[in-house]
Amino acid sequence: MPDSVILVINTGSSSLKLGLYAERNGEEQLLLSGLADGIGRSEGKLQLQEANGRTLQSESRPLATQQDAFREAIRWIAESFQGKLCAVGHRVVHGGPRLLAHQRISPAVLQELRACAHFAPLHIPTALALIEEAERAYPGVPQFACFDTAFHNTMSETATRFALPIELFNEGIRRYGFHGLSYESIIYQLGPDLPDRTVIAHLGNGASLAAIKRGQSVDTTMGLTPTGGIPMATRSGDLDPGVLLYLLRAKHVNADSLETLLNHDAGLKALSGGRSDMRDLEAAANGGDQAAQLAIEIFCTAIRKTVAAYAAVLGGLDMLVFAGGIGEHSCRVRHDVCQGLDFLGMTVDDLGNQSHRRMISTQESRVRVCIVASEEDRMIARHGRAIMRDTGVGGYH
Repeated sequence: MPDSVILVINTGSSSLKLGLYAERNGEEQLLLSGLADGIGRSEGKLQLQEANGRTLQSESRPLATQQDAFREAIRWIAESFQGKLCAVGHRVVHGGPRLLAHQRISPAVLQELRACAHFAPLHIPTALALIEEAERAYPGVPQFACFDTAFHNTMSETATRFALPIELFNEGIRRYGFHGLSYESIIYQLGPDLPDRTVIAHLGNGASLAAIKRGQSVDTTMGLTPTGGIPMATRSGDLDPGVLLYLLRAKHVNADSLETLLNHDAGLKALSGGRSDMRDLEAAANGGDQAAQLAIEIFCTAIRKTVAAYAAVLGGLDMLVFAGGIGEHSCRVRHDVCQGLDFLGMTVDDLGNQSHRRMISTQESRVRVCIVASEEDRMIARHGRAIMRDTGVGGYH
């Protein structure tokens, strides 16, 4: 079935990406891509492009919810694509303690997702709403869930346990890790060039790092939820638990207020006085804004500390990979992260870094440093088709 097309749905906090993929010569090839940005804000944008980047439709308009964006986007897709879908694949951020592998969506899977929505209240309800929208739009078409947590199931109990009573661990209070589809896609792209000891830094609005040993996750920065780890655009990252106790006791905040603070009003936004986009922060810092400069320094220092710590976990370091919007496009962040890691034998070629070359380390560097674009959506298509082949769904035998 070489022309069987999979629709991939990848939702973020204020964005929605759609992609149509067909298998050609054993690889998933993009046919059409849709992007809705600025969802929930006064100004949003929706566009549809061909695989070669040619824009088919583009419109600036308010988009209240991901469901609204989805309904409009698939209407546009239907005007440009008259074929039949063989499957719909969803990126689901958190699978909770029992959904540990990418799988076909069934009533039991939906029930489990609803039960574990508290693990990722910003993400799981939206994913469930889009699964329901897709079922209405494409009745009878099999749907698949690809979990960002699944990649990290190779981590040992040493990496996943918090220093809390065993009863809480048994209830699912543990380190799960996220951005798994991004990490998987990078490992897939590196192929035989992936060394034994690698750290991948996925740096975007949400940011995390993972220690990879022989292609498997052994540690990662995000924990029970995508709020933990290094500081992010609007998320706090790891905090002394005493900070939360102080806010509860002295400031009398409730759980909803804490969630808003930690996920929407913290991180780079809090440090800089309102800016969360790295491009805006760099422009402000270049203009002498001290708060923006501090935010960038704290962000890069947290990444650098984690890379060094993971070198200890891995017993050395062979490769550092930058990915995500910031990792791919900010030569300043890459430079500032690597500048303090020369003790590991890491040296970066400034011209290569400024030119955003794939390999930005010097020939003399003992640690290879490279930039690899994340391909989460293509990875979802690969998983969906593999599941169909393994289970005989969608006409595969």
